[in-house]
Amino acid sequence: MNILETWKNWAKNLKLQTYTLYYAYKDPMTPWYAKMWGAVVLAYAFSPIDLIPDFIPILGYLDDLILIPLGIALAVKLIPKEIMVKCKQKSQDRIDSKQPANWIAGGIIIAIWIMVFCALVYKIL
Repeated sequence: MNILETWKNWAKNLKLQTYTLYYAYKDPMTPWYAKMWGAVVLAYAFSPIDLIPDFIPILGYLDDLILIPLGIALAVKLIPKEIMVKCKQKSQDRIDSKQPANWIAGGIIIAIWIMVFCALVYKIL
């Protein structure tokens, strides 16, 4: 197996874990402290704003490669195994069904970036 295949498999697994964490967050049997930590990890994972901006060479991607997997790993340890098994199956079903992307969320993020850009241009001019 070459390195590209290894990275693809790692990315697919991270996607599965992220969806699993999302479903576990929504599960009423998940403890409150696991929900809180899960919400923080999910917000950071889906946020367009990073702790270290991606344009900084090497360091920009390290937070995505280290912080998100560590946050997910801790969240998984906080959630009971039975809930994780159930949510992992839901996640796999969602990935297998290839549901369309959420264009509304993407549109909102793009609109926020356009507003920020316009505000900066307005302040400069």
